[in-house]
Amino acid sequence: MKNLLIQMAHRAGQELLEAFEKGVAVEFKGPDDLVTEADRQIESLLMDMIRSRYPDHDILAEETGSHDRGSDHGWIIDPIDGTTNFAHGFPWFAISIGLEVRRELVLGVIFNPCNQEFFLAERGAGVWLNDRPIRVSSVSALEKSLLATGFPYDRKTAEVNNYDHFINFQHAAQACRRPGAASLDLACVAAGRLDGFWEMKLKPWDLAAGVLMIEEAGGRVTDFDGQPMALDQQECLASNGLIHDEMQALLQQGRRLPRVGV
Repeated sequence: MKNLLIQMAHRAGQELLEAFEKGVAVEFKGPDDLVTEADRQIESLLMDMIRSRYPDHDILAEETGSHDRGSDHGWIIDPIDGTTNFAHGFPWFAISIGLEVRRELVLGVIFNPCNQEFFLAERGAGVWLNDRPIRVSSVSALEKSLLATGFPYDRKTAEVNNYDHFINFQHAAQACRRPGAASLDLACVAAGRLDGFWEMKLKPWDLAAGVLMIEEAGGRVTDFDGQPMALDQQECLASNGLIHDEMQALLQQGRRLPRVGV
């Protein structure tokens, strides 16, 4: 399965890069939520590669949803994380694939074909960038940290839109970035390029591979209250572990989504 995961990402990356260079048609799923023909083509390719080897495995994919066959194995696919970047010709997007076994993440890959950076994580074995082991940063103070975040598609209409958190962190951290692909933000935390990341309203396909990478790189991932984070939760706080408590405390000052059961 690890070999298949690597093959899938490289094959999809090659086709995605070709599509990026020639340009693709764009449609809108919502006012600010794009989809391209490449999203659907890459997703179909990845699903076909899984089905050819493991026809009984579950698949959760961004464009076609859940394909549940009652398996202990589940693949979580984002064919293009950063579709808006991709559609505008901005070379910061990735293929993200995670594999769960009995609801535990065991493998993950994030591949940006534009700069040929290939992140691979394996539960209990570590995480690598182009075959080089990586670790989270050693920055221990929020005021010295570089952070990243993103904004939800409903940011123009929703009251909980992350703007207040962004302002708070801009005051507290050394700097904040908003590159536009959550999977790559998470991979960069794992690689020590970023010290922390927070975002709301993400989906399992945005998170799966990156969450495993941060855990294997020595970092920490929770919800905004510091509790264990499930992939279907609405809040993600990821860090090198050293600034996690400071970030968590600051997130209590901004608008929050309603908590289930509260």
